Amino acid sequence: MARTVEDAVAVFQVIVGADPDDSATIANAGGLHGPGWGTGAKLGSSDNYAASLVKDGLHGARIGVLRQAYERDTTDPEIVQVFTAAVEDLKHSGAFIIDPAPIDLSKAVRPQGGPPCGGFKYDMNRYLAALGDKVPVHSVEEIIKSRRFHPSVQRRLEQAQEGVENGPDTPACKAEAEYRQLMRVAVMKTMDTYKLDAFVYPTWSNPPRLIGDLNTPHGDNSQFFSPTTGFPSIQVPMGYTQGVLPAGISFFGRAWSEATLIKLAYSYEQHTKHRHPPASTPPLR
Repeated sequence: MARTVEDAVAVFQVIVGADPDDSATIANAGGLHGPGWGTGAKLGSSDNYAASLVKDGLHGARIGVLRQAYERDTTDPEIVQVFTAAVEDLKHSGAFIIDPAPIDLSKAVRPQGGPPCGGFKYDMNRYLAALGDKVPVHSVEEIIKSRRFHPSVQRRLEQAQEGVENGPDTPACKAEAEYRQLMRVAVMKTMDTYKLDAFVYPTWSNPPRLIGDLNTPHGDNSQFFSPTTGFPSIQVPMGYTQGVLPAGISFFGRAWSEATLIKLAYSYEQHTKHRHPPASTPPLR
């Protein structure tokens, strides 16, 4: 999304703040408290996030290695090697490393059985209906009938339409919300126990796939801890695999700790300077 942490902060400064259509940021506008949310720090557009671009921001930071985020049967040894070197760089930059910093997920169990929360149809139908004459379609069903979408998303739209329209007050979504809250509590318990400023882990456990490769592991490690809790994370280049394929390190933190994560990520970036422009693309003008 950006070439540098500084560029990412410039974009973030523009989009940050309370959104009247986002219940999480509305709650945070007054400082969100309670189990799993910390002390209620605020996330606001009036904050100067560029002030977090501090080169020695890692000095004295307490960082936990979240092995649960990346250790699996298919983890590539070279990724582990690059990440291990990245952790050493964190130490050399003044950070105190806790390895491992495990999160007890025994009480945070995703609901099984029954319909999923899956609020896509619920949200889309209400969003489009509220736009009235400003849009040509007003529901997922009308989108499908219009045929005005890319063929690659057709099955997803059809599955959404065939499924239940679960809103936030349905049992399925209430159960999902409870599960996410238990996740937040579990994450915060570990952070409080070890007095962590952030966790770190490889952004993906394998080198990126080459074009046309459909056999090697694909995906990333950013699809669980951050989206489930709603807590922020930021990724920075940490080196290369196979000489040319980039690998990233993720910093994952407490609720509303964007300023802290920016400081840690920027400091790591400035001390290591791993990123270089890809040889396959022309220079920016």
